[in-house]
Amino acid sequence: MKAEPTPQHEWLKQLVGEWSYRSECPAGPDGEALTAEGKEHVRMLGDLWMVGESTGLMPGGGSMTAVMTVGYDPEKERFVGTWVGSPMTAMFVYEGTLDEGARELTLNTRGDDFNNPGTQTDYQDILVLTDSGRELRSRMRTSEGEWVDIMKAAYTRTG
Repeated sequence: MKAEPTPQHEWLKQLVGEWSYRSECPAGPDGEALTAEGKEHVRMLGDLWMVGESTGLMPGGGSMTAVMTVGYDPEKERFVGTWVGSPMTAMFVYEGTLDEGARELTLNTRGDDFNNPGTQTDYQDILVLTDSGRELRSRMRTSEGEWVDIMKAAYTRTG
């Protein structure tokens, strides 16, 4: 069985290339924003899967490597994927949609609540195409049900 690429798979190809990024988390323990920088290599696995491997520093220090995969499942009519990072034992499993303007891909997932050990909460990673490159915004749902931004990264194409 060989699946044929859809327009959603073609959309993912815009992410292919070499990127540098600068990320910022709203506030560290002392109330100051935490920043980090790194690089990402994005490639396609065949015509159906985007694979991005990031290397860099975590906000607040320490090195990390992360791998994101994203594809599109025509049966679910949803983007699907995963995210794993070297500092965590959890795998985040994505399911999401592209906005009407085809500029923002919102990937929903669920995982350990960083603020309430032993509980889980909802997260979103939002990939945004911009005139100067792309952004990644991450947010989490609080126990009160509100979405709170936890990280924003600006990506610049380097190759």
